[in-house]
Amino acid sequence: MKRPRVLLGDDHTIVLEGLRRILDPYCEIVGTAEDGRALVAAARELKPDVIVADISMPLLNGIEAARQIQKAGNSAKILILTMHPDATYATEAFRAGASGYVLKSSAASELVTAIQEVLKGRVYVTPLVAKDVLHTLLLAPTQPDTKGHDLTARQREVLQLVAEGKAAKEIAGILNVSPRTVEFHKYRIMEQLGLHTTAELTQYAIRHGIVSA
Repeated sequence: MKRPRVLLGDDHTIVLEGLRRILDPYCEIVGTAEDGRALVAAARELKPDVIVADISMPLLNGIEAARQIQKAGNSAKILILTMHPDATYATEAFRAGASGYVLKSSAASELVTAIQEVLKGRVYVTPLVAKDVLHTLLLAPTQPDTKGHDLTARQREVLQLVAEGKAAKEIAGILNVSPRTVEFHKYRIMEQLGLHTTAELTQYAIRHGIVSA
């Protein structure tokens, strides 16, 4: 039986090495990426069957990367492997196109099971958060969206890069836009979120899992 082709995304080399050791007997590891933008590019180039990615990655977090990969029409199943046990993160990951959600505190065998399940076209949620995720999804239609959900994809990208401490010129180079465009997006984000300083933007990004503390 052909082994599934897996792409790994995590900003810690030691985690990538550990994942490779766990999955090597069951999967073909076709590549690794240490930031979200590299993950999107690798997904486009390598066309894996499954992508296992962390949420907290630099330049572009795992949830935004999942959105971009899905939007590009990539057929890979996306499995989020994270330390975040909060059902809010899991719910947002599924809305972004993920098929599975596993915690880094789970047993190694659970990750293998999750990959097998998503390849069968099923959704896998670790039992550690499954009940809370279902509760959140059931309540979602009756709860108004937060201001953060009103941000565009480009605004979320700018927000993450600002929160990572990058200057407008540096962000402009990463996004292939002008520094003036970056400043415009930053102004609009602050206006929409009711924030007034870069420090407040950074705190918001940390609180909502856009960047790590």
